[in-house]
Amino acid sequence: MTSTKCEERARVKSQFPKTRARGPKMGAEALPVTANSNNCCSGGEAPLVLGLQASALVDHVARVDWSLLDQLPGERGGSIPVAIEELEHILGEVKTHIISSPDDSLPMKTIAGGSVANTIRGLSAGFGISCGIIGACGDDEQGQLFVSNMSSHAVSLSRLRMKKGPTAQCVCLVDALGNRTMRPCLSSAVKLHPQADDLTRADFKGCKWLLLRYGIINLEVIQAAIRIAKQEGLFVSMDLASFEMVRNFRSPLLQLLESGGIDLCFANEDEATELLRCTEGEQKADPEAALEFLAKHCRWAVVTLGPNGCIAKHGKEIVRVPAIGKANAVDATGAGDLFASGFLYGLVKGLSLEECCKVGSCSGGSVIRSLGGEVTPENWQWMYKQMQTKGLSLPDIPK
Repeated sequence: MTSTKCEERARVKSQFPKTRARGPKMGAEALPVTANSNNCCSGGEAPLVLGLQASALVDHVARVDWSLLDQLPGERGGSIPVAIEELEHILGEVKTHIISSPDDSLPMKTIAGGSVANTIRGLSAGFGISCGIIGACGDDEQGQLFVSNMSSHAVSLSRLRMKKGPTAQCVCLVDALGNRTMRPCLSSAVKLHPQADDLTRADFKGCKWLLLRYGIINLEVIQAAIRIAKQEGLFVSMDLASFEMVRNFRSPLLQLLESGGIDLCFANEDEATELLRCTEGEQKADPEAALEFLAKHCRWAVVTLGPNGCIAKHGKEIVRVPAIGKANAVDATGAGDLFASGFLYGLVKGLSLEECCKVGSCSGGSVIRSLGGEVTPENWQWMYKQMQTKGLSLPDIPK
């Protein structure tokens, strides 16, 4: 972590009392990216939370006008894979459709991305939970950027494999209302292959949680990771990814849920209702019914409702918590990912279900106040103030 980030953390945290003992500290190295390196980092103490992202991903996030979104195939607000030529075409078009804002120093941000990366970066940077990522990145400029960004936020990269080839990319287009449309390019990117021994029990040993995101192209990796995680006694958390993913690849998703290997499931309202619509019919497709369906298969089930907050169930307990920060929404990118950061922090610290949702609401609200899925130091400070106002114990951030 750079001295600037350390000083900023210390400045932010100096305004708040320490109320909880922190989890084990996990440092990270800023590493050179070389084509011959198989493992990006040296080993070390096992992180408490391990994120599985089969392909490292770089996000290009920009606020654009409606006319560009109208040109793209697929539904607005969704996520549809594209080839590298299409991604480059969209990036070229962004230059003429970009909407500048006085709130952002740069009209486009290029940062390490992906749902899992966003969540574990938030857990590490904002909550001081030791985190690592297991995946593969390419030996290109995008791979270097991913490594630099994640390591600067103290995420362990000792399980990140370096491979020859391109790193995955995604264009995140944000409209004037803060809603985002994503077009990822994943097909040609390097990724983990379980049959190539890219996943071993040693990677999971000592960790407590495995975080993953549902995706059909990585289904074998997901299945292998869940199997190993359960052998090593880890809890498994899964995000449902997108309503298109649920709609188009329902059967494998149901098999994962019914296997009993998923302990915690996060779904937004669109994903949850799409899942239920596909399984039980149109008449029952509402968030509350979807929550009940997920809770049949998972110990914890959470459905986020955007500006209407969230609902969650654990055992017989059901809670509903309002959203925070709606009036200041700039970009919805990463809202669900950072909600997961806060919720998981609550579980790790033994908070109640309602408190977990409240922390998640605070952290989800922090990321929507600026462009991209990375929370700024100023918005972490905003989050701590929100937590303090609600009587929530503040994280003890390693300095």
